Amino acid sequence: MKITHRTIRTYREAPNEFSQELFSGLPTRYNTLAEVLSFGQDLRWRSAMVDRVVGVEPQLILDVACGPCAVTKKLAKSTPGRIVSLDLSGDMLREGQRVVQRASLNERVSLVRARAEQMPFPDATFDAVTFTYLLRYVNDPAETLREIARVVKPGGAVASLEFAVPERVGWRLAWWFYTRAVLPVGGYLTGGKAWWTAGRFLGPSISRHYRLYSIAWTRDAWRRAGIDHVEVKRMSLGGGVVISGYRRL
Repeated sequence: MKITHRTIRTYREAPNEFSQELFSGLPTRYNTLAEVLSFGQDLRWRSAMVDRVVGVEPQLILDVACGPCAVTKKLAKSTPGRIVSLDLSGDMLREGQRVVQRASLNERVSLVRARAEQMPFPDATFDAVTFTYLLRYVNDPAETLREIARVVKPGGAVASLEFAVPERVGWRLAWWFYTRAVLPVGGYLTGGKAWWTAGRFLGPSISRHYRLYSIAWTRDAWRRAGIDHVEVKRMSLGGGVVISGYRRL
């Protein structure tokens, strides 16, 4: 995919379709390169998110925007429960299936292809839900949060991981340089053209998302969706954010 004004317009108007094309060349090395290009921070962030849901001792967990199942594996190691891993990308799910098989998790993990905005589950199905790097790729983040809350049992845990923009000016400038210059080049050198394209898109998409939907707006949207005790944990000098809470009783 070549990033042009036309593709940016597609992202704004049809983010689901755009994300499928953007990630089509990434699945086989996604987990490894995500860790390398984030200097190991991606793994820390995922662990912090999983830690926010294990306390409810979930028996049935939904992992939304699972990609190639890095969070799914972490959930399986941290809880004895069964896991439903959902993603819109068929390519990501195929790689996720291979990851699940290599980890001998077939009996505990089910993979489902669906949109996070319209999930094929009854109300109050899951004890816990995680979602990762999701809200930048949906048309309506508030509606998506309501759909996520819908499938969680009252009292169930919800946790998310997303990139963020550092608050302090110095770190924000360093983050801007890394995401606009270093990340695309590093992606190309380690992962080829597909990672160059994704790297070029990532920084501007994060900046645009937070211009429209600040952390404060997002926290309030969680509460409006029916999630209480919402906590926001900024990580890695503000480059990542874990948000968590519990479905209203």
